[in-house]
Amino acid sequence: MGLFSWLFGKKESASKVRKRKDEPDVVNVESSDDKMNWAIEKANLTLHYFEACLQNPKPGQSYLSIKVRIVDGQKVEHLWLKEPSFDAEGNLFGVVGNEPIDVTTVKFGQKIGIDRELISDWMIVENGRLIGGYTIRAIRSNYTGKDLENFDRSLGGIHVDYGEDYFLPSDKTPEGAIVQLEEAYNEDNIEKALSCKDFTKEAELMLAKLKKENVGEEIVQKTAEVLKMAFISSLQENGMPKFNGIKRAFPKREKVSDQHMIVTEVCYYPDGNSSIQRMNTYKIGDHWKVMAPED
Repeated sequence: MGLFSWLFGKKESASKVRKRKDEPDVVNVESSDDKMNWAIEKANLTLHYFEACLQNPKPGQSYLSIKVRIVDGQKVEHLWLKEPSFDAEGNLFGVVGNEPIDVTTVKFGQKIGIDRELISDWMIVENGRLIGGYTIRAIRSNYTGKDLENFDRSLGGIHVDYGEDYFLPSDKTPEGAIVQLEEAYNEDNIEKALSCKDFTKEAELMLAKLKKENVGEEIVQKTAEVLKMAFISSLQENGMPKFNGIKRAFPKREKVSDQHMIVTEVCYYPDGNSSIQRMNTYKIGDHWKVMAPED
């Protein structure tokens, strides 16, 4: 199986490709690339799942690898490590799985220890399917047609779909807030579900979408109360939706503003069906709240 090393040089073009002998091409990506920054953030937010699988691999998991940022003076290179492990303090150890191109501080096949703060990605091959591999997905999203076919061929037969993401329920991230709301539904906990919402902000967004101008605070608050009552009534009459046993992927964030993110959620249900919806999330203070889905 090929291993991958994507470089993030500040002065490099996102389309620049360099060759590494007997290994997949190296693609340089600008450090300001939003998709790549999100990929690295996502990898670290879901790292707990990779660590759990290292300790107790699941059936069908045939390959686990982790990517780290290697710094050599002004040079930076991201390399995959084979045979990864963590010590009791959480420090990472592994064997360099790529031949470095720019950095000289590590060599192919060398076992190294590195701070977990330098982790930039992880990947698991499970029943031939890619789990994680967020920087790989970010690069892949730039290709179409023959280029995409060639890229997929370079992955050595690994199947790439939406994958599965393992965000912890938490209002510190948009995705975690969605998981937290779905957890409240599973528990039939209406108070917890209400704490995941902000009907005032939802009213503001709805009125803005309807292009209602010069809307005063009184109208916003009345609209918020109507939305809250409708939400409670729906849950009481129809019951709370259930997400037990589902698997999730969050393949896309759409940034409306620093506080407003539209998150695409894919749900895989135990009966083999799936659904896709775009969820509005909004950051109120330090907490992400879940708004009404995007039409």
